[in-house]
Amino acid sequence: MALPQRRIFRYLVWAVAAALLAGASWYLTRPAPLRVALTKVERGAVEATVSNTRAGTIEACRRAKMSPPAGGQIAHLLVKKGERVKADQVLLELWNDDLEAQARLAEQQLNTASMRVEEVCTLADQSSKQAVRARQLRERGFISPEGLERAEADAKAKQASCTAVRGEVGQARSRIAVAQAGLRRMVLRAPFDGVVADISGELGEYATPSPPGIPTPPAIDLIDDSCLFVSAPIDEVDASHVKVGLPARITLDALRDKSFEGQVKRVAPYVIDLEKQARTVEVEVDFAEPPQADALLVGYSADVEIVHTVRDKVLRIPTQSLLEGKRVLLYRASDGVLEERTVKTGLANWEYTEVTEGLAEGERIVTALDQAGVKAGVRVQPEEAGARRAMPVR
Repeated sequence: MALPQRRIFRYLVWAVAAALLAGASWYLTRPAPLRVALTKVERGAVEATVSNTRAGTIEACRRAKMSPPAGGQIAHLLVKKGERVKADQVLLELWNDDLEAQARLAEQQLNTASMRVEEVCTLADQSSKQAVRARQLRERGFISPEGLERAEADAKAKQASCTAVRGEVGQARSRIAVAQAGLRRMVLRAPFDGVVADISGELGEYATPSPPGIPTPPAIDLIDDSCLFVSAPIDEVDASHVKVGLPARITLDALRDKSFEGQVKRVAPYVIDLEKQARTVEVEVDFAEPPQADALLVGYSADVEIVHTVRDKVLRIPTQSLLEGKRVLLYRASDGVLEERTVKTGLANWEYTEVTEGLAEGERIVTALDQAGVKAGVRVQPEEAGARRAMPVR
């Protein structure tokens, strides 16, 4: 072999060796692929929901903030805060000795009038009988016409006295009814079964009814806690989607690990316009089944998620896997590189988004978009992890 050929061959060997060494060095020192969580594009249900803009409140179906219809001094306070009471049970009595005296007087007047009725009407019956006999005697000529007239006039007068006395009896009964009505105004009774939430006033204090247009603290706040619902404000933009009867999910700050099924029972027919606040519509949601094991308190803060549209067996992805512009990072199984893919979406909520174009069932996409280094063109290694549920943002 000629000398130049040997040199060329030697140079080629050195070049190949250098390339192999460089390749081995790069292979041994190359960065390890990122480990990322992937989720499969699958079929399932996607719901369109509406949520409250501000925290809702647990309300009682019946709540009475009561005060006596008349003012007076509290003479008897018969219940305590937290006590359970029955319908028509006496809760509070005002001083009413004067009204009781008037009632007793009216009863005595009734007794007197009743006895006078017996006396006067007995005499009237007797006079009527005498007038009949006088008429018979006049027909036989035993008495004069004047005698008959006197007998008949006396009978009419006595009968009128009887009617007048009977009227006094009716008046006495009316006076008793007035006195009893006055007594009832001094007594506060429970309108329904419930629990006494609050009491304003103590024995000896003066209780005043609320004048029209001037709110004053109620004497007793009574709550029927056997029936509860959630009242929550919905943004006016979403109000058109909410209808009576739609299903809903109720969550409570006090019981974060639980949710309750519910149903819309009322949508307010007007928009609440408060200064410096978004315009909202008040929505009331009933519990589908009254919670028995959990002691729900009136006034608890609550959130509602109302489901107004559902699509079953559609392609869906976790909402958290979407980038701006409706893009996703698709895992390319052939070389392990992430590819950016634009998709078209349909229904969406905080958890899932429907995909109508751009992805196929079974393809895998990145869910951990906030992980450092995750972007299109990066080689990654999948880790065994399912789609992470996105919690609703309130």
